[in-house]
Amino acid sequence: MQNKKLEKKSGAFQTIREVAEHLNVEQHVLRFWETKFIQVKPMKRGGGRRYYRPEDVAVLERIHSLLYNEGYTIKGAQGVLKGSTRKKIAEASNTNVNTKSKSSQGLSEKQIAMLNATLNTLQNMRKTLNA
Repeated sequence: MQNKKLEKKSGAFQTIREVAEHLNVEQHVLRFWETKFIQVKPMKRGGGRRYYRPEDVAVLERIHSLLYNEGYTIKGAQGVLKGSTRKKIAEASNTNVNTKSKSSQGLSEKQIAMLNATLNTLQNMRKTLNA
């Protein structure tokens, strides 16, 4: 008999183990990110168990991308996300996924990461100018 992992429905809460496996990082990394990024606020139940909402996972995916794909430091990633809410980050994540699937054909992952980093820098500059 095969051991099949049950897939959760879209929108279901995920445990720290599931999110860590999804991002291919250790669980302590996620707990560390909670201390460094104000946007990471999983629900905590009895005994301190963490449950991540879909928007929490989107924030963690964005942080992971900034740190591991785009080469930001923690401080740099904090700057990119400064002033952004979980909802905004999740919406931007959904937009980037849709845009990538349509328009990034023929580009390498490195080129896409560089373009996304440039886009984020420009968006932050716009926010600064409009402030």
